[in-house]
Formats: sequence, structure tokens, C-alpha cells
Amino acid sequence: MALSRSTRVNVLIGNGHFLSHFYVICLPPLFLAWQDSFNVSFAQLGLTVAMMSGTTAILQTPVGFLVDRHGARPFLVGGTLLMSLSIAAMSQATAFWQIPLLAVFSGMGNSVVHPADYAILSGSVDPKQMGKSFAMHTFSGNLGGAIAPPVIALLTVAIGWRHAMLLVGLLGIPVVISILLQSSILKDQVRVHAKTGGVHVSARELLFSRSILLFFTFFLLGSMAGGGVQSWLVTVLHTVKGMDLKVASTALTTYMVGGTAGVLVGGWFVDRHRKHVLAFAATLTTISALVMLAVNWLPPLGVGVWALTFISGTALGASRTPRDVMLRDAAPPGQIGKVFGFVSAGLPLGGAITPVPFGYLIDKGHPELVLVLVAVLLLLSLFCAGTARKVAGREEAAAVAAGD
Repeated sequence: MALSRSTRVNVLIGNGHFLSHFYVICLPPLFLAWQDSFNVSFAQLGLTVAMMSGTTAILQTPVGFLVDRHGARPFLVGGTLLMSLSIAAMSQATAFWQIPLLAVFSGMGNSVVHPADYAILSGSVDPKQMGKSFAMHTFSGNLGGAIAPPVIALLTVAIGWRHAMLLVGLLGIPVVISILLQSSILKDQVRVHAKTGGVHVSARELLFSRSILLFFTFFLLGSMAGGGVQSWLVTVLHTVKGMDLKVASTALTTYMVGGTAGVLVGGWFVDRHRKHVLAFAATLTTISALVMLAVNWLPPLGVGVWALTFISGTALGASRTPRDVMLRDAAPPGQIGKVFGFVSAGLPLGGAITPVPFGYLIDKGHPELVLVLVAVLLLLSLFCAGTARKVAGREEAAAVAAGD
């Protein structure tokens, strides 16, 4: 049975997004092997992930400008190839300094993914199926991050870390070939030129407009909250609730599984109830925050905590597709690359900011405040989302009036 055009587009774009998350998360499980091979500190090992993620965050916006100007497909092909070959090249490292250097190159390739993917999805997919496409994009990335640790750990045990890195790095080659062979179905976003009408807004005015800055803060705060849960939930449940580490670790797993599954629910809703995406996202984010407070304040529930963390993760995951669709709707035609490049930079930035202040709370003897802060960040992100949506509507109306 032949796959529909939208399905083929989703598979092609999803494969690259899968790899981008896989490559970032596959590095930490290799730390012990690298320490044995290169005799380096844990701080030096952590530098590899920091440099990869930092490079991605810094370059996403300028790459978004290039995507809008020259088209997304060449950058998607080149970025995926660079990202993959850099990971494969780590297998040949003879000194540790080569590992973080290659991580920078992989981060450069990874910086292409968000601006290019969203530009192509916006131009290639039926608008009535945009919610499902955005959901599949997020789902594929989450899936890549989820399976990276066990896959790289098993491969390292079976064939050694060098062969493992070579193997997973070369996985990008068939992905690039498939994109090249089917590039005809990947259409760029519709571009609007000054000659054909519309109101000209400079890139600086666009990215620093109130609505886009609010969306950036929305993404940033949501990422900080999610990073707080992922980094410290196990510690909090063990320290505050006295839970066994296995039970606490499984609670984090159920949260992550719920978040991954929830994005598909969000995609289904968006395509059927486009006018209510803000209310849907607000309701689910509030539910996620309240459930996290329940986890924090209720008496120890044993394995019952798994149900609560699954509900919280699912609710938050389901709110992510409406978030992305609201940002797409706020982006002017032909500007999706730079808008998504700029705003989605808040995701790795939020993940980078979170560990230190949350860890400081625990160091100061207040682990019970961690999940409270998570809930506060989620509720603050809601304020930004609602305000951004309203401001974007007013800015669009003003632009239309100015064009008339």
C-alpha cells in the first residue's frame, strides 16, 4: 500500500529529528568508557554535551535566516550529514580534545534541524494535518532521546565504544540518501516578497517583537520546568518521600513515557479543534503543574506515584503540539525558519539553566521546593503563552491595517 505524501514527508523529516536527539543523548553513557580511554575528569566529559548543545542553541537563529533566504532542503541535507559524520569520526579520536571539537561540529549540523524541519513541514503538509505532522516531529525526537542510552550502552558492551560510535554515526548516511532521493516531495514554506504585497518588517523587528519574545519565554520556562523534573525528580522522591531508588527512577520513566505519548494526543486535538489550541494547552499545562504539586505534597504513595507522574508527563506532552502550532501561526509567511530557530533556542537554553538553581535548593536543604518551582515555572509559561497569542493577533491586525 502506497504511503500518502504527508506520511512520506513526516517519515523523512522525523528520521532526521530522531537522529538529532539520539546523538545528543548517546554521549553521556559513554563517559565512563572515555574516562578509561583518555583519563579525563567528569567536568571535561560534561564539556562534550555542553559544547554540542550550546553550539546548536547559538547557531539556530542564524541558520533560520539562511533557511528563509535560500531554502531548507540543502541545509537539511548538509546539516544531517555533518551531524552524523562528526559522531562517526569520534570513533577515531586519538586524544580527548578531539571529542569536544567533533561535538561542536555535530552541534553545527544539529542547529539546522528545527528551522529546516518546520519550514519544510509548513510548506509540504496539508494544513488540516499540520497538528499530526508537528506531533510526529516531536515524537520522533523524543523517541530518539529515549532509546539512545540503552542502545549505545548495549553496543558499547557488545562491540566497544569506538565501533558503537562508528555504527550509530553512519546511520545518518541512509537518512541523507533517502532525503535526496525523495526531495521532490519536500516543499519549502511559501515566501512573500515585498513586490507581491505585504508589509515589510525587518528581521530584528520580527524577532524582538513582543509576541515572539513572549513565545521565546514560553518555550524557555517550559524547558526549565521539564529539565527540573528530568534532572531532580528521582533525587526529590528519594530524599523527601523516602522512596526506593528503583521506584523513584521508574516514576521518572513513566513521566518521560507519558510526555512522549502525549504529543500524539496533542496533534490529534489540534487538527480537529484548531480554534481552541490555547485553551487546550493551558488546561493541560495547569493539570501537569497541579499533579506535580500533588506528588510533592501527598503522603508517600509507593508505586502509586507512577500513575501521577505518567498523568503529569502526558498532560505536558499533549500541550507541546499546540505550542508549536501557535508559534507557526504567529510567524509571518516566509519567516518560519528564523522564528523557529530563535524561539526553539529557548529549549536547550532552559535545559542548561535549570540544573544549578534546582541543585542549589537541594544543597540548602529544601528539596521539597523543587517540584513547587517546577509548577510555578509551568504556570508562568502559561501566562506568556496566552499573552503571546493575544499580542500576535493584535500585531497581525495592525500589519493588515497598515497594508491597506
